[in-house]
Amino acid sequence: MDYVMRSVRAEEWPLARQLRLDALQDPAAPVAFLDSYEAAVARPDAFWQDRTAAAAEGGDVRQFVAESPEGEWVGTVTVLIERPEDDVRFGEPAAVNQGHLVGVFVRPEARGAGVADALFRAAVDWAWSLSAPRLERVRLYVHEDNPRAAAFYRRFGFVPSGQRMAVQGHGPGERRAWELEYVIERG
Repeated sequence: MDYVMRSVRAEEWPLARQLRLDALQDPAAPVAFLDSYEAAVARPDAFWQDRTAAAAEGGDVRQFVAESPEGEWVGTVTVLIERPEDDVRFGEPAAVNQGHLVGVFVRPEARGAGVADALFRAAVDWAWSLSAPRLERVRLYVHEDNPRAAAFYRRFGFVPSGQRMAVQGHGPGERRAWELEYVIERG
């Protein structure tokens, strides 16, 4: 694998926007993201600029990308830092300082090449490297109808915590479903 795993840079917001839009057009998007292509494409450039800058500047968010030798972005994952005193972003409130992986996507042509493993290694290693706050665990949520993703998370070392969260589908008449929490504890 000749891909480089790295953090985004603020000025790369057009690439971050395009990768997100591409992810939202993937066939798995309805069960992988709590967002829609229609909503994302309508957001102004300032939204994408702010979002990418926040994920690049080393605060409580860090976005990692997998970059091909030709400079194409083929995958991404974002880590959100959550503390017990923070507002709840998604799911249950944090009981301990933790990382939360979101926005996982690998382009179809790069799947099976170790890109997801490398992205997760970069994200989890970054989470464990933090000293303020020191994280006790990293979590993520996976839709109950996304067994391919759940299998990858288990293979990487995440285990179901038993927590789940109800979510409503994006389209009219789509049923309510469950997002299942998976965690990996600091070793």
